[in-house]
Amino acid sequence: MALPRTKLLFLLCVLAYAIVAVAGKSYYEILQVPKGASDEQIKRAYRKLALKYHPDKNPGNEEANKRFAEINNAYEVLSDSEKRGIYDRHGEEGLKQHAASGGRGGMGVNIQDIFSTFFGGGQAEEEERIVKGDDVIVELDASLEDLYMGGTLKVWREKNTLKPAPGKRRCNCRNEVYHKQIGPGMFQQMTEEVCEQCQNVKYEREGYIVTVDIEKGMQDGQEVVFYDDGEPKIDGEPGDLKFRIRTAPHDRFRREGNDLHTTVTITLVQALVGFEKTIRHLDDHLVDIGSKGITKPKEVRKFKGEGMPLHFSNKKGDLYVTYEVLFPTSLTMDQKAKIKAVLG
Repeated sequence: MALPRTKLLFLLCVLAYAIVAVAGKSYYEILQVPKGASDEQIKRAYRKLALKYHPDKNPGNEEANKRFAEINNAYEVLSDSEKRGIYDRHGEEGLKQHAASGGRGGMGVNIQDIFSTFFGGGQAEEEERIVKGDDVIVELDASLEDLYMGGTLKVWREKNTLKPAPGKRRCNCRNEVYHKQIGPGMFQQMTEEVCEQCQNVKYEREGYIVTVDIEKGMQDGQEVVFYDDGEPKIDGEPGDLKFRIRTAPHDRFRREGNDLHTTVTITLVQALVGFEKTIRHLDDHLVDIGSKGITKPKEVRKFKGEGMPLHFSNKKGDLYVTYEVLFPTSLTMDQKAKIKAVLG
């Protein structure tokens, strides 16, 4: 008998919590926000990630369900000022002790309740439009090794930041409607722009190192997003910084989707009588590509499960090996006679 939806999601949450504890990944990393992030930054990051990994958008994807549970668990802590303070000072162990001593809320998390707070129900909805700065998109070449095993890349980033400047400026401008009497019992509706006086600001360039996590099996065109790290917007929200993944050329393998292709050269003798041979894979394990039979020039053989890992899956694609046969450039009369004697 299938578990009810709420119980299933709760079990996924518990499983994800255990995974996070083992991996040591912080709640800030899970939500992709800095440790000093504001409440609004945390809410926006949660909203975008929850929409991306919601089970309704990823049916049958266990890894996405685990990520969804991680995201909700992290938000449940970081959105609560008391729990966040305990977590910042004492980590997860402090939260457990707080819950054990009768602290408010404990570590339990109801995914449906959290998600409903944002979206009014269990179904994922479209994000509302907000005024924000431009997104910054950076094409990022990732090695096949990192895409096969997972890895990190350090990227130098320079961007405009808003800094206080002398003086005041008009801000938060809005149109207000009022009525002006133009005669006995007669009124005219008028619209007037009303602005506040805010601290003046200026743009300054700042540089820093961004650490980009490359996940196993990521495909070309997938993005790693750093929310609110794009171009700033005066009286608005900053855009996002997006690293768009691109597979870098490799000296031995060529990637096509989830499959790998490589070319191996063998001698004519090996092609005729068979051979023993291994190739070193991207994680240094050896793949036996030898043959006991005849190998034709340009022959392609498939090695199942030796390709790229699928993103958010334990499965892998296949490896296709193309065999090039190296023919001799010349033969002596004696060699020709022996070949004729053997092959007729």
